[in-house]
Amino acid sequence: MTQKIFIIGLPRTGTTSVCNAFLDFGIPTAHTAYTNACFENAVAIADTPVFNDYQTLDKYYPGSKFVYLKRELSAWLPSIKQLLVRMHTNLTRADGGFNIHLKRCYLNTFSDFSLENINQDEYLTNCYNTHFNSANAYFADRPNDFLAIDIANPESFNKLCEFLNITSSLAGFEKMNMGGKVTAWNDIKHPLKIESTSKGRIDKFLPYES
Repeated sequence: MTQKIFIIGLPRTGTTSVCNAFLDFGIPTAHTAYTNACFENAVAIADTPVFNDYQTLDKYYPGSKFVYLKRELSAWLPSIKQLLVRMHTNLTRADGGFNIHLKRCYLNTFSDFSLENINQDEYLTNCYNTHFNSANAYFADRPNDFLAIDIANPESFNKLCEFLNITSSLAGFEKMNMGGKVTAWNDIKHPLKIESTSKGRIDKFLPYES
């Protein structure tokens, strides 16, 4: 199987900024992936479904690299709370809403999903810590395959380049999706940007699920 780079930080940890950097690195990149073609054509993939499925992806794409994006809880909590409240109806409705892969990943990572819970800092903190600790434990003996960075740290960009053995003229990550915005990726025009769907359509089974 082709080696990949999976960006497995939770939503609102800087996935769009990192994906944008990968485009500048010359790497075909997808921010979310819901078709077999997307997994075939993208080298770097972030967000859903990879933040939930990274262990299965590790087995399906041996030799791949995994980048975990951390964020200070004081900044992450209000941001993720705003996002999840906005997504609540489409995540929980039985008659449609978001696609099956997105729903599965969010409802598994944020288990016991309810408006009451997602408005509680304690609940969200537990989800964050559980996810990070699980990833950290899973890759504990594999420092060549796993890197955890906080893109707010000025040293994080150089750490990523060193981890991937990439030389870049960029000074650092471009800050994107600030102030609650979540659509910056849609506005990016780049020949190496890989579409997550096929004209809005998804595949029922992704390559590692079939």
